[in-house]
Amino acid sequence: MSEYAIPTEPIGSIPRTQELVRAEETFREGKISLEELHAVADRATAETIRGFEETGSPVISDGEQRKYGGFAFYCLHGAENLAPDGVEVGFSDGHSRQLPRLTEGPFRYTESADGYLETALKLARTRVKQAVISPSLLSLIYPADGIEHYPRERFLADLVREHVGEVRRCLDAGAHKVQIDFTEGRLAVKLDPSGELLRSFVALLNTSLESFAEDERTRLGVHTCPGGDWDATHSADVDYLDLLPTLFEIDVGNFYIAMASEKEPGRALQRIGTLIQPGHRVFVGVIDAIDPCVESPEEVRDRVLEAAEYIPSAQLGTTDDCGFSPFADDLSTSRDLAFAKIRARVEGTRLAEDALGHG
Repeated sequence: MSEYAIPTEPIGSIPRTQELVRAEETFREGKISLEELHAVADRATAETIRGFEETGSPVISDGEQRKYGGFAFYCLHGAENLAPDGVEVGFSDGHSRQLPRLTEGPFRYTESADGYLETALKLARTRVKQAVISPSLLSLIYPADGIEHYPRERFLADLVREHVGEVRRCLDAGAHKVQIDFTEGRLAVKLDPSGELLRSFVALLNTSLESFAEDERTRLGVHTCPGGDWDATHSADVDYLDLLPTLFEIDVGNFYIAMASEKEPGRALQRIGTLIQPGHRVFVGVIDAIDPCVESPEEVRDRVLEAAEYIPSAQLGTTDDCGFSPFADDLSTSRDLAFAKIRARVEGTRLAEDALGHG
């Protein structure tokens, strides 16, 4: 059986080790140094990579152990030109996350994901993908009333340059794939049902992608989901059909689309089947990252087979709906549960390959 007849990849985050969770807390309290925090994160990364490889997943990540705080603003860790009172995003259980607000220019990354990737590549015996945050989400930190002597146009130019540089360095370092986290795609439809905000986000992404050759974009992808934080979502109530046509205008080769948590996946899969173009691969979510029950391999197989009714198997892949703990303080999922779900994804994908005649 071909290992890659139906490729399978994770999204990114794995719940942090307990040692790392405690270390981040004590760092915020000023009780340990940044160097001490890094040392704990390095141990967590090594432990996570070993656990990931034991699942049999042919592609892994570093579990985002070094993305302090979470997946969204790792690149601004320690930045001094931010205030905490930015845009607020509400979740279905009533809690919210607040974005930072840029107070002055210039906009610069303080950390870059290629540094995490280089560490992971030294430790891993398996292909490693790297997730990076989208420029569209970061664009939301610019205040609506502007910044004196730092117009929005200059901010966006700086933002695109920083994003392109990060992606370029990840590709050059040897990432199997570089995945742009675009969780705000579905949220944009909720915030602005006219679709104008979503179209502006996609235009910004495509401006960044113009810097990459066609063959490089086959190693780039975007991930979309309704959010996943403390077992709640920010936009699951938004109809996927309002997102998908614009999503597929993003000029990448790979689309990682949450589907296992959808109430009517067939509807969305049918629409994807009409939108997919030659050269696209759609990684369908077959694991619900916020469901505490571990899917059986047979359940995963059946989800793959349903997707194959609409998406050509040669353009089909599998993934998890979302990262398992995209924010570092999300303790709702255990590491053991996350790895068990990943193992089910791998085994179920192989069962689907056999059922589809790829064995």
